[in-house]
Formats: sequence, C-alpha cells, structure tokens
Amino acid sequence: MVNLQKIDKLSDETLDKIGFTWHTDSDGTKYVSDELVQITQAEAEAYYEAGNELYDMYVEAAEHVIDNDLFFDLGIPFNLVDMIKKSWENDVHWHIYGRFDLAGGIDGKPIKLIEFNADTPTSLFETTLLQWALLKENSMDEDSQFNNLYEAIRENFKRLITLDEDTSSFENHYDGWKILFSSVEGNDEEEATVRLLQQMATDAGFNTHFEYLQNVKFDEDGVYDSGDNNYEYWFKLYPFEDIAHDEPELATTLSTIMNNQKAILLNPAYTLLFQSKGMLKVLWDLYPNHPLLLNTSFEPLKETLHVEKCVFGREGANTKIIDTNGDILTQTDGEYDNYKKVYQEYVEFPKDTLDSKYQAGVFFSYESCALSFRKGGEIMDNMSKFVGHYIN
Repeated sequence: MVNLQKIDKLSDETLDKIGFTWHTDSDGTKYVSDELVQITQAEAEAYYEAGNELYDMYVEAAEHVIDNDLFFDLGIPFNLVDMIKKSWENDVHWHIYGRFDLAGGIDGKPIKLIEFNADTPTSLFETTLLQWALLKENSMDEDSQFNNLYEAIRENFKRLITLDEDTSSFENHYDGWKILFSSVEGNDEEEATVRLLQQMATDAGFNTHFEYLQNVKFDEDGVYDSGDNNYEYWFKLYPFEDIAHDEPELATTLSTIMNNQKAILLNPAYTLLFQSKGMLKVLWDLYPNHPLLLNTSFEPLKETLHVEKCVFGREGANTKIIDTNGDILTQTDGEYDNYKKVYQEYVEFPKDTLDSKYQAGVFFSYESCALSFRKGGEIMDNMSKFVGHYIN
C-alpha cells in the first residue's frame, strides 16, 4: 500500500498568483492532490539510479536503431529521419530534459519502465515549484525531497556551450547567443512550462525571448521572432511527429536550417527516437529480461495480460488493457489510433486504500534530478492528479 500523508492544499488564489492556472479539472475536481507520497531515502536513490541506467540504455538503443535503419519500426516519419541522424551525430544537439514514467519503486515493488517522455514532457511546473510550495505551506522540511530539477536544467542549458559535465567554463565560451522559446497560444500549461524553461535559461546566462509558435518565422538561414530577430537556438514545446505530419514544409525547412548550421533545435530531433514507444520493443530485444524493463512486442502478447499502446500518443489516449484471452478489459479513446501499436506486459501500479494507482515520474537532465507522482486509474489519462512526495 502507498504510504500517504494528508496535507493542507494550496488555495486556488495562491496557485493563480504563482502562475499555476490549470489547478481545476473539467469535472471540477482539483488537479493537485492534498496528500504526499512518503518515500524512504533508499527508494529515492533507487529512482535516481534507475533513471540514469535507463537513459544509458536508451542511448545504446538509439544507436542500434540508427545503425540498423529501424526508423519505420518505430513509426518515425520519413521526413524527420535526416534530422534525427544529423542531430545524433553532433554533440551540439544537447538533450535538455525528459521524464521517465515508471511503475513500482514504493511499497516494495520493483521499478519498471512504462515509457520515456523525451521530446515534449510536461509536469515541469508542478514538479519544480509546487512540490516546494506544498512542503513550505505545511511547515515541512523543503529539502526532504528528491528534487533539484530547476538547478539541473539550468546547468544543462550551460552544456549547450560547454558540451561537458563541468559547466564552470560557460562564461569563457558564451558569446551572447540567444534562445527563442515557443509554445502554442491558448494552452496555459504549455506556456507556463516553456516560460519556466526560459527563466532557467536566463538564469544560466543566455539571452532569451518568448514567441508563440504561430508568430515564429523560418527560412533556410534560420529562426526569427516576430521582430525579425535571429536566434541560434529554438526551444519548441510541440511534438516533432506533429510537425512532420501537419507541417511537412516546416519539417523540410527545419532540416535545411540544421544542415546549414543556422540554428539548433531543442529538444533535439533524436529525442523522437526516445519518445517513440516502439523503443520499448528495441530495449527488450537488446536487454531481454532486464529488471527495469517489461516484455514488449510489436505483436499482441499471447496468454499474457498486457497493454496496447500507440507508438506516439499522450495522456493515456488510445490505450487498451488486454487479458490473457485477448479480450479488452478497459480502453481509452483518442486521436492517435492511426499510429503503429506496441504491446507491453502489464504491471500493476502501487495503490492506496481507495484503489487509486500511483505512477512515478523521474525527470532526467544530464542525470536523474527529480521525482513526482501521478494518481489515477488503470490507465493514467488527462484526469490523473499530481501528487508530490516527501522523504521520511
């Protein structure tokens, strides 16, 4: 059973004041839970080690995909393959941050990889800021959590320049380069996420600017804001696969920009390999029976309770849980059903006394750097709740 501690919640007014406006879900329930998951120091360290090991495995798996031309198997759009290869070949294309979704890790259950949100991960604002605020509101030790996400990402922005673990030489090499940050207009959560990342980069020492996606301009010579200012880096919280399918001309232009070395895209194009759930099958092939992995195939798992997922999809959409006879136990609808499917062995999430399930999220920015949880049903969807944690 998950070890929970009841806490006083932050008021809507307080949340609004700090820029967290998506605190109430469409059914009127609160998105931020009024409880914390209590974990031990050993459990926190296990999550840290798991994230680091999984990232190394993903790097090996990505190299395997590129060397063996397995892009089609992963559902990668053909018009992004060249960008993926080029970004993979040069270290200047630095992965800023991602989030592993994990089962287990608490209540004695082993940690298992569910998927890796590597291209456009959210829950950043909640994990970075709200967990501190919740502990402070309840007069708890704010340092008793696995959470140095702000500092980790700030330092990782510096590695765009140093390309090295040691960031102390950043100021010696930084030449006033600028980062443009963009999100879709009208989505409060995504805009707050991007503006937080912008603040991290500003704190790192970069010149930064924010521009809504529809106002950004592109040509073969680079990326520009609405004032025609040119930028060396562009961070977009918009999925690469959506660019490939919905904006093919933009995909071609971005590839040209990269080839001409006129701008660097963040997160890099190769993170789409990590993002694809088809990589779960590649990982299982390369590391069969690894304790952090679940059996995954491109074919239904016979006589095995398993989960059908689309290689690309978000918020648990278009997901099915299938029993040992091949019958569907539960499923969700969504807009991703045209994507290729993968089939992953089912694992039960830790649960509380009301049978709510808990999924851990471990953020990775050069190394594992933060933990938070989502609470929901059998399939974590857009009605799942955010739950902070406390190291007891």
